[in-house]
Amino acid sequence: MLELSGAKILIESLLKEKVEVVFGLPGGQALPIFDAIYGSTLNFILTRHEQAASHMADGYSRSTGKPGVFIVTSGPGATNIVTGLGTAYMDSVPIVAITGQVATSVIGQDAFQEVDTIGITRPVTKHNFLVKDVKDLAKTIKESFYIATTGRPGPVLIDIPIDVQRAVHEFVYPKEVEIRSYKPNNSGHPVQVKKAVDIINNSERPVLYVGTGVVISNAESEIFEVSKKADIPVTNTLLSIGVYPCDSDLSLGMLGMHGTFCANKAVQAADVIIAIGARFDDRCTCKVCDFAKTAKIIHIDIDPTAISKVVDVDIPVVGDAKTVLKEMSVLIEKKERKNWSKLINKWKTEQPLSYDRNDNNLHPQYVIEKISELTKGEAIIVTEVGQHQMWSAQYYKAKRPRLFLSSGGLGTMGFGYPAAIGAKFGNPDKEVIVIAGDGSFQMNMQEMAVAVLNDVSVKVVILNNQYLGNVRQWQEMFYGKRYSHSCLAKRKKCPQWCNTPDRNRCPVYVPDFVKWAESYGTLGIRVTDKKDVIPAIKKMIETKNSVVVDVWIEKEENVFPMVPTGSSLDDVITRISG
Repeated sequence: MLELSGAKILIESLLKEKVEVVFGLPGGQALPIFDAIYGSTLNFILTRHEQAASHMADGYSRSTGKPGVFIVTSGPGATNIVTGLGTAYMDSVPIVAITGQVATSVIGQDAFQEVDTIGITRPVTKHNFLVKDVKDLAKTIKESFYIATTGRPGPVLIDIPIDVQRAVHEFVYPKEVEIRSYKPNNSGHPVQVKKAVDIINNSERPVLYVGTGVVISNAESEIFEVSKKADIPVTNTLLSIGVYPCDSDLSLGMLGMHGTFCANKAVQAADVIIAIGARFDDRCTCKVCDFAKTAKIIHIDIDPTAISKVVDVDIPVVGDAKTVLKEMSVLIEKKERKNWSKLINKWKTEQPLSYDRNDNNLHPQYVIEKISELTKGEAIIVTEVGQHQMWSAQYYKAKRPRLFLSSGGLGTMGFGYPAAIGAKFGNPDKEVIVIAGDGSFQMNMQEMAVAVLNDVSVKVVILNNQYLGNVRQWQEMFYGKRYSHSCLAKRKKCPQWCNTPDRNRCPVYVPDFVKWAESYGTLGIRVTDKKDVIPAIKKMIETKNSVVVDVWIEKEENVFPMVPTGSSLDDVITRISG
């Protein structure tokens, strides 16, 4: 048998798992691992921050469906990844995180750069391991990839002390995994499937509510078949954009706080909600006690703990979305629901997504519409978090799943740019475009170095309103327009309190994103006039290298529709009155 160090066992195990790329940052308690990487065939990408490494692995995974992998050191290296793990955990993204740790002999003694990585990350991982013996390492890695990618996917962390990295053992990589307490169920129970289908067949106003579980299980064709066969409209979550054709008459668009008027109305009027791979999060349900009160709820999910966690479910079906939909499709009756379709079309006509297309103001919605048109919905769009994220969800028409990536559950500012770099590594032949706010983008903009030095072309469109836009909108609508510490251009000489933003009077913005892009050797373009939007986007797409387009949008543009926190989906606001 071949004897290898623990560090080399790790590298060989990753190669056995056919890992294509690993992101990360070295440090003292991971040096044996990085020494083993030296000279290996593993494609390792050096990031500038550990949080960015976790988001790159996340973006790679979301865009490819494969597990993302990153390696960092102990202590601050490990604590810096907690946000990335939480982001992946909330959104069911399969990631294998590997951290160095102090020697087993000094664990618990507050050694240099020691933290309880297992304790800290337990709430934000699907599972985690502390490997205390090198003989367990290969088996632990095999189990980690299995746990991360099966059932409801999620991040798994492996904490490896430095003495385990150095220890030598025979390398035998397991061919199969057998975990007695972990047996994900893919097929729905036949009785529950039959009950669900009976309710659907007898319904008059059904709605399919599809979440990221449909993306994970590649069930978009099954959703389409069921929807068309039974004439059932479809509403999607933020993370399942692209699952259903947005130009279909049966497409309702996104549900929830910033969802479409017709999606929210349809859900509230439905007599049956068929939730598939969705978890009824508060951004979708809003006021839970008022959510779909007239509807029976069918919930299909591979995670049994997600069922009846938020809303009481009438018919639970535990299983994989694709498998269960195939089982249901055979039993679902072909039917036309003309009255229901007529009512939905009325809501679509009454309150479509809209903004003032006829003025000369630089509206963010216009920018996103043009990106959608010029890429034909075929680019991978990765958003940061904020107003721009919601405008992107509303106006970018993704042709397929995995073309719209965003931090949903945790709402992580700083996610978008590194996630886009990860997505580009996984999809080198696709156009990858980040739509960012000027606030979110500054949280991990240092990763431009990774894109430039690795010849990775990632395009960035900054919708620059000089504010933390979501915060400012809430302050305008619910806090008397008291813009407390949401202005990103404020200087010491500014008035202590300001609620009248005016680009002509406001101080020079820091940083200058064009000069910043140029300092990395990339192209920077500033857009301050509506007529320059299309030429700038075309130039961005035509350029082979990374590009930053800084678009100075209206400073007080708001996202509508909007359901205020604590309100029902019935209480949707479509504009600010007066």
